[in-house]
Amino acid sequence: MDDVIEFIESLGGVLTLRPHSGDGSPEVSWGDAFLYHAPDGVVPRTQPFATVVTKDYPGDESSRLDRPGAFRVNVAAGRDEFRRWTGSDPRETAPSDVDPSTPDVVIAHPVYGHLGWLAVVDPGPRTETALRDLLRTAHSLARARAERRGGAIPT
Repeated sequence: MDDVIEFIESLGGVLTLRPHSGDGSPEVSWGDAFLYHAPDGVVPRTQPFATVVTKDYPGDESSRLDRPGAFRVNVAAGRDEFRRWTGSDPRETAPSDVDPSTPDVVIAHPVYGHLGWLAVVDPGPRTETALRDLLRTAHSLARARAERRGGAIPT
């Protein structure tokens, strides 16, 4: 998990929120990571472009993250990448034949796939290159959105 977060942060202009006890965040989010394009260090009024979750959330239990050491990387890599990986448009995505708890496979996010999110449970050698590419794409898209809104651009 830390290697994934370190890679994302190396893309530049990334703000990582890691909720924990005492910071006012909901307990369910403690231990997870939410990654934003925010070169000014201010949490933007947008969704993160990637998240790393370590447990099941209410209504999102199909990845079975309640197993020791399990985690899932969620990526907003855009419609084109979503189509490339799933073969369908996000809004037309049918339930996948792939068990959402299958490790080291790129899948439509089990809850937010209809919004174009992809996910990988317990990334490993089969998805390492693909996940890095998807994260680069998601970062690039988040940066472009910030630039269109007139946000800061890292130097």
